[in-house]
Amino acid sequence: MRRFAALYRELDRSTATGDKRAALVAYFRDAPPADAAWALHLLSGGKISGAGRKIAASGELRAWAGEVAGLPGWLVDDSYAQVGDLAETVTLLLDDPPDAGADVPLSEWIERRLLPLANAAPEVRRAAVTAAWRSLCFDERLAFNKLLTGSLRVGVSQRLVQQALAELSGVDIARIAQRMLGAWTPDADWMAHLLDPEERPGDRQQPYPFFLASPLEAAPESLGPIDEWLLEWKWDGIRVQLIRRDGGVALWSRGEERLDGRFPEIEQAAAALPDGTVLDGELLAWRDDGDAPLPFTALQTRIQRRKPGARTLADTPVRVVAYDLLELGGQDLRGLPQLERRARLGQVLAALDDPRIALSPRVQPASWEHAAGLRSQSRERGVEGLMLKRAGAAYQSGRRRGDWWKWKVDPLTIDAVLLYAQAGHGRRSTLFTDCTFGLWHEGALVPVAKAYSGLDDAEILKLDRWIRAHTIERFGPVRAVEPVQVFELGFEAVNRSRRHKSGIAVRFPRILRWRHDKPAAEADVLAALQALAR
Repeated sequence: MRRFAALYRELDRSTATGDKRAALVAYFRDAPPADAAWALHLLSGGKISGAGRKIAASGELRAWAGEVAGLPGWLVDDSYAQVGDLAETVTLLLDDPPDAGADVPLSEWIERRLLPLANAAPEVRRAAVTAAWRSLCFDERLAFNKLLTGSLRVGVSQRLVQQALAELSGVDIARIAQRMLGAWTPDADWMAHLLDPEERPGDRQQPYPFFLASPLEAAPESLGPIDEWLLEWKWDGIRVQLIRRDGGVALWSRGEERLDGRFPEIEQAAAALPDGTVLDGELLAWRDDGDAPLPFTALQTRIQRRKPGARTLADTPVRVVAYDLLELGGQDLRGLPQLERRARLGQVLAALDDPRIALSPRVQPASWEHAAGLRSQSRERGVEGLMLKRAGAAYQSGRRRGDWWKWKVDPLTIDAVLLYAQAGHGRRSTLFTDCTFGLWHEGALVPVAKAYSGLDDAEILKLDRWIRAHTIERFGPVRAVEPVQVFELGFEAVNRSRRHKSGIAVRFPRILRWRHDKPAAEADVLAALQALAR
C-alpha cells in the first residue's frame, strides 16, 4: 500500500504530464504484478465497490469517522462540506498511529481485506474499516479511503497510463489500449497478458481503440483545399464498432461495453458480413420510412433493455450508419488512407445490401463556404454538424489533432437562473462548481439542466464565494442559493423526456457566460425551451 500511496501523492501534486508519466513508469516497473494490475484498474476508473458490492456507504464513513475521532456528526458533515471530498475529509479528521504498521501490499488490502467485506453486516464492516484507519499513516490512509469512496481522481488519463506501460514494456500503445477494452480481471496473469509483446488469441476478440475527432475551433479554410477532405454528417447516436470474427458478431460501444443482445436486428444483419470484418460507425434509432434519425432519447430506451421485446423492437428500430472499415478478411486496414478505406467500406455494404447497416453518406460541397451553408441545416436533418476527415489519413487511436475534426453547429442557448450548487471533484473538490439551473414556468423556477464547466478560474472563485454567502438552504452536500444570478447556457439539442420534471432533457449543457447584466425576472421561460424539443 505504501508504494501505491506514494504514487497517488506524487500524481496528485504534480502538474507536469512528463513527471506524471515518469512516476507511473517507475511504479509499474517496481510494483509486484498483482499490485500493478489493481493500480491500473483504479487509475483507469475502476472501483472496488458499487452496485451489489457494498463496503462502506458515504453516511457510514462519516458516522464511523466521527466515532473514531470523537467528533459530533454535525462537525463531520460541516468539515465534509468545506473540504468537498469525503476521502480527504475522513483522512484529515483522524490521527496517525503512534507507530506505522507493517506494509501490506495493495492487492492484499483489496482482495483479502476489503472485497470479503462486501455486503457484510454493518458492525463487521465498521470494525474492519476503523481498524485499518488506526493502523495507517496519512498517505496510506488517504489512499485507503479513496479505495472506499471510488474517487481516485489525480489528473491522469487512461491514455497517459497506457503511454507509461508502452514505454516500460516496449509493447505498442495501440495493442495495450486494445487489450484494455472491455471487462478484465486485475491480477498478475492479466498483467502479464497485457504486456506480452506477442499477439495472443484474446486480441482477436477485442475492438480496436477508437479514433476520436477534435473540435474545429479555427476557420475551416485553415485546413487547406476542401478536396483534400472527406465530409460526412456528424450523427448523434452511440459510437460503436461492429465486429464479425470467427463466426460470431460483437457490438462494442466507445464506452468499452459489449452491447450483445440489446440490438438483435443489428447482430442478425451483421451475420451476413464477411468473416474478419470490423466496421466503425454510429448506432441510431431510425425508422425505415424516416429521412432522419429519431432523437437520442428514443435510443436511450433501447440501451436500457438488455433483451428487448417485440414491441420495443417495433417501436424503436435501430440501424448502424457505418463510416469506416478497420478490418476486412482479417486484415488490419487502419494504415490505409481514409479515402481507400471508405471505398472498400462502400463495396462491403453494397454487397451486404441491408438497410440495418448503411453507409454514412458523403457530403460533397464545392467550397468551404458551401459546406458552412450545409452545416447550418444540421438540426433540421437531425445531426450535430459535419465531420471533416483528411482523405489521406490513417485510422489512429485516441484523440489525435489534425486528421479528424468535428465541426458542430453553434449551440442553442437559454438564459437560466442558478438554483443549486454542489462541490466539484478532484482539484475542484473545495469549490462549488456543479450547478443546477432553472427556467420560469407559471411563476416559479423549474430545474432544467446541470452544468459543470464553462467558467474560467477567476469566475469560479468569484461564484464560489457568492454561493457560500448566499446559501438559503442545505440538502447534504447540495446548497440552495438565492435565485438571482443568471447564466447563459449552451447545449446541443432538446429532447422530450418523461424522466425530468420539466418534461425535457438538454444534451451536453455548459455555461457560456455569467449574465451580470440581466435580472432573474428576465430569464427565459420553460415554454421557449420546450418549443425547441424534438
